[in-house]
Amino acid sequence: MDLWERARAFAGEAAKRSQELSAEAAKRSSALVSETAKKSKEIFSETASKSREIAAEATKQADLLAGQIKHLASDIPVPSIPPIPAIPPIPTAAALEPDAAELERYGITDDLREFVKGMTISTFRDFPLQEEPEMSDVPTVSNVRQDLNEWQAKHATLVLSSVKEISKFRYELCPRYMKERKFWRVYFLLVNSYIAPFEKKYFEELKLKAEEEKKDSQKEASESQASQATPAELKDAKAPSKTSTNPEHDLDVFLLGDLGSDDEGPDVGDDGLDDDFDKIDATSGLESDDDDKKPAAGKADDAK
Repeated sequence: MDLWERARAFAGEAAKRSQELSAEAAKRSSALVSETAKKSKEIFSETASKSREIAAEATKQADLLAGQIKHLASDIPVPSIPPIPAIPPIPTAAALEPDAAELERYGITDDLREFVKGMTISTFRDFPLQEEPEMSDVPTVSNVRQDLNEWQAKHATLVLSSVKEISKFRYELCPRYMKERKFWRVYFLLVNSYIAPFEKKYFEELKLKAEEEKKDSQKEASESQASQATPAELKDAKAPSKTSTNPEHDLDVFLLGDLGSDDEGPDVGDDGLDDDFDKIDATSGLESDDDDKKPAAGKADDAK
């Protein structure tokens, strides 16, 4: 019994002690929470105060820096920015189509369009055209065979882009039922009466243009040669010829040499030439005409 009583007393004491410890722990926890909340409040308040001070200082520094930048910017000349050029509009499909004048030049007229509308696939397939021997491969540019002449190649290119019937026929026939070369031969034979005048006019214009360019080139060449002539050649060309048309004068020039006229050259030397003639008379012993005349004059006096 004493043991049982002691156990009960010990259990009651333990329970009482546990309650006291719990109350003490709760009290201390409450005090700790209260102290922590107080400290947190103080820290938060101090942090908020420091943040406000830092924000005010940053605002002050920012205003000061903005004032300095504004002052410096007022002293720097601002370059004028050229206006941005307008971006040209992208050409539409209608803008890429050839104009009416070009179509007219290459024979694509309303009459041709009406004639083409009456064609069918059978028009090409059943056309009585004799097959030609196989030729070497000819390159194709823009869906047009290059064995056509200049005008035909341009006409074929335009007609494919502007006449949908021809484009459709070519797509369905080539190369499944006929070769490209045969297709265009049949086409140009069918429309020959409609396009022949335009083709003829085109090549006539080319011929006239070539002749004009040839004339211009010849004229430029002659002008270039004339500009490259030396002044001496020009002087010789402008100087009159000294050759006389008198035969006797030409004979004298041939025998005596062209001494030139008396007006050319100075008169110096004539006296020396007269002295030479006097010396020749003195040494030759020939009588002059004056000596012959003197005796005749004496005889005439005697007769008187």
